[in-house]
Amino acid sequence: MATFSQWVEGSRPRTWPAAFAPVAAGTGAALHELSVRGEAVDLGLVLPRALIGLGVALALQIGVNYANDYSDGVRGTDDERVGPFRLTGSGAARPAVVKRAAVLSLGVGAALGVILTVLSGAWWMLAVGAAAVAAAWFYTGGSRPYGYLGLGEVFVFVFFGLVAVMGTAFAITGAFTLVALLAACAIGLLAVAVLVTNNLRDIPTDTEAGKLTLAVRLGDRRTRLLYAACMIGPFALLVPVMIAHWPAALVLLALPLAVAPVRTVLAGAAGRGLIPVLGATGRVELVASVLLLIGLAI
Repeated sequence: MATFSQWVEGSRPRTWPAAFAPVAAGTGAALHELSVRGEAVDLGLVLPRALIGLGVALALQIGVNYANDYSDGVRGTDDERVGPFRLTGSGAARPAVVKRAAVLSLGVGAALGVILTVLSGAWWMLAVGAAAVAAAWFYTGGSRPYGYLGLGEVFVFVFFGLVAVMGTAFAITGAFTLVALLAACAIGLLAVAVLVTNNLRDIPTDTEAGKLTLAVRLGDRRTRLLYAACMIGPFALLVPVMIAHWPAALVLLALPLAVAPVRTVLAGAAGRGLIPVLGATGRVELVASVLLLIGLAI
């Protein structure tokens, strides 16, 4: 039976910033919009919705990680892993138990999503939430998982970028704005960088297992260039936001944190040498989102 620490490790904490970041950025975009409207910030409205949004994002992130652990484990994709610990592949937990953990996490995310929908009154968000849960499961689950077709990065950009950031902002303000869109694209690219790091590390084993991720399709060199673009591009995307609201330039303080992991990847680090890069990439996303939140709130 897996220990508590193994369950935590199996939930892949290094990927958790991909859940925190879009909610922070979306909240920042919402606070900026309220300021532009000249409306006072009602913390009794903003804080509960932001926290529920965070709960949704974190539950879905953990759910997709457990679902990925289960699906790759039963397919044998994780039999020769060089990456972080896996519950199913290592034999620490029975596949059925890991599957139940995934379903439970996704269920918690869905329930919190319903609460957020009721609070915001935007019932169409139920359909978006259902799509997010389905995307989490079918990343590596089902008969034709899209993660095996090279579409994982597209779905991460959409759901952990566009949907999560703009959804958070909309739940608070009831409006879609250009600032929220640009923030969503920036955070989405940083979230993609996290997945690219993971898939770059796994190119040899994924190729052997027939898992045609985008990294496998692009090849080693082009995947490294994609990673660099996903790490640097977000700061360029946010230039219009900085011009319109100069305190948002605080986000540039996160740029130096991106230098070391980008250099490591471009220098050709592979296998276990990319594990620290995964954590560093997540930190860049988290720090950038918090700085953006502060800058947009000022």
